[in-house]
Amino acid sequence: MRKSETKRAFSEDGAHKTHVGGQALIEGVMMRGKYNWAAAVREPSGSIYVEEHDLASGKKKNGWLYWPIVRGCRAFVESLVLGYKALEIAALHAFNDDAVPDSSEDEPSRRQVQDGEDRLELSAEGEASSRSRVSADDSRNVASQDATSEDAALEFGKKEMAVSMVLGLVLGVVLFIVAPALIANFIVGEYDSNTLAWNIVDGIVRVAIFVFYIWLIGRMEDIKRMFGYHGAEHKTIHCFEHGLALTPENARSFPRLHVRCGTAFLIMVMIIAILVYTITPLNALIAAWGVPDGPVKLALVIAVRIALMPVIAGISYEITVKWAGSHPENPLVKVILWPGMQMQKLTTREPDDGQIECAIAAMRKVLEREDAEAAKETNALAG
Repeated sequence: MRKSETKRAFSEDGAHKTHVGGQALIEGVMMRGKYNWAAAVREPSGSIYVEEHDLASGKKKNGWLYWPIVRGCRAFVESLVLGYKALEIAALHAFNDDAVPDSSEDEPSRRQVQDGEDRLELSAEGEASSRSRVSADDSRNVASQDATSEDAALEFGKKEMAVSMVLGLVLGVVLFIVAPALIANFIVGEYDSNTLAWNIVDGIVRVAIFVFYIWLIGRMEDIKRMFGYHGAEHKTIHCFEHGLALTPENARSFPRLHVRCGTAFLIMVMIIAILVYTITPLNALIAAWGVPDGPVKLALVIAVRIALMPVIAGISYEITVKWAGSHPENPLVKVILWPGMQMQKLTTREPDDGQIECAIAAMRKVLEREDAEAAKETNALAG
């Protein structure tokens, strides 16, 4: 009897543990390892554009930023920044057939993988197949008279992305903090009149808004495509974790759900938020300051909620990434992550082979770098 998608996602029999994660992009996938991250984007020409960047966090793994709880906040902020940069790359190459940046030693590693007969393939040890071609002449084919206009378009794109990111953060605060608080205040009354009921209603409303939002945007064709790339990311990571050659054929057999998905993390954030908000002694602060009922008290409640978000994110990271990601077969893990796994059925779709190829291309760059770093360490010890 065939296991359900959820059960298959939890089953890691024979898999080796990995830290590689990723993100779906516009017509592409970003993969992140210990030392670098890479974005692979399907261009209008059909080729796959791959761009690699170093990770600052890969150079040093000590200090207070890597303490428990704190490291979750750092990872969350870092993910937002990397996601923004990866989306910039995707926006530039997914819809612009002429955007091929000049290459130099100071620039991040860039290449194009030709689609067609040459397919991306890795061995179980992560070695790249020599059948993939790198287009070395693309950067020289850009006419000098087009350089200024391309730079202007890139700068305009960055400004648009920056504005979109700020607006997205503001929208997130309004939708998932302010709106639930207003509704809870309307249904239950003042915060300190029944704190437990207030926080439960607030949490339920937040989850309901999130689910409806995901369902709504998931009806858009572009988002459906992105959700397909999300599924491709998960299948590729599963394939690598199980030690198989990274090919579309092998990756296709794995589930599109994954225990370490960011969707599960977001659901865990919402669950932990209810607990943290409930045990926070906000009533004592309200009484000590003599905060009056009405808008002032509600504003204080909202401000405290925003201030506590780093703590909530840190706790959620420890649960979903550090603990659950290392013990996927633990029965308690399955119970705790079940809501997040169900949400992935909304945020992922079955990918086509072309989408899986993009995920493999990004994974390939990450694994190549990790193999190189491992070789350096081996040589250093041998020397």
